[in-house]
Amino acid sequence: MKKPLLVIAVGGNSLIADSTHMSVLDQYQAAGQTSHHIAHLLAAGYRVVVTHGNGPQVGFILLRSELAKSVLHQVPLESCVADTQGAIGYQIEQTLQNELRQQGLNTSIAAVVTQVVVDPNDPAFQNPSKPIGPFYGEAEARMHEQEDGWAVKEDAGRGWRRVVPSPKPLEIVEQKAIRTLLDNDILVIAVGGGGIPVVRKPNGDLEGCPAVIDKDAASCLLAKELQADTFIISTAVDKVMLNFGKPDQVALDEITVEDARRYMEEGHFAAGSMRPKIEAAIEFLEQGGRQVIITQPHLLEEAIAGRNGTRILAGS
Repeated sequence: MKKPLLVIAVGGNSLIADSTHMSVLDQYQAAGQTSHHIAHLLAAGYRVVVTHGNGPQVGFILLRSELAKSVLHQVPLESCVADTQGAIGYQIEQTLQNELRQQGLNTSIAAVVTQVVVDPNDPAFQNPSKPIGPFYGEAEARMHEQEDGWAVKEDAGRGWRRVVPSPKPLEIVEQKAIRTLLDNDILVIAVGGGGIPVVRKPNGDLEGCPAVIDKDAASCLLAKELQADTFIISTAVDKVMLNFGKPDQVALDEITVEDARRYMEEGHFAAGSMRPKIEAAIEFLEQGGRQVIITQPHLLEEAIAGRNGTRILAGS
């Protein structure tokens, strides 16, 4: 029998401890801390696919591109996603290799540059909503709107930002390659940053498009297609909370899909943080998944053992 398969979605923000630890070395060290716990899961007998976010990192690349535009060409958004797949994939791959070697495990690892197909007619393309990159004053933002064709919006009183479409992921182009690697006992890092968004042209060719795909939605799609036993979403809290940040907040140990949907409809999960994770959990479970775990990266082993984190089950 095959070992149970875990798909672990690591948040891009988890690679940045705070505003004073944002360098590449800081992010590498944070990746190493997460890799330490993932390595223990391999040692415990699990097969693993790692996915990761890239929100802050894409913003950094866009800012560099903006600052250098007088001397260099600017970087298309889809290329920014590809860049982060390589850089973050490298960090996770190398730190995992080091951890596994220290534990006496001879597991091969492959980071796969992953394209994800989206529908060019997805309504998201008509309603850009995902903030990326740095903050601007309104005048500068409007200049980009006129000269560069950006969509811009004011972001919660903090300034103006570029917003881009965030379409639904439909197909993982490299799925067959990922499955082949898994079948040969290779740990796979894939779907970084939600995948590089591409569309299929009428002749079947793929073409990149300026968008970002939600990391949890794309990770959910991969977990479903690989028939993962458990989908793990790492985040900045130990457990999912009701009334988060309020005096009467309540931590959830175990809930069903029905509970999750009810809590979401009651407005407990913020659109920019926990809601996408709950939506991805519901979709995975309704498509045949067994369980979803939401917790912090350093609690992965405890959560798998049922001693921490929030476990979401399909229910009856």
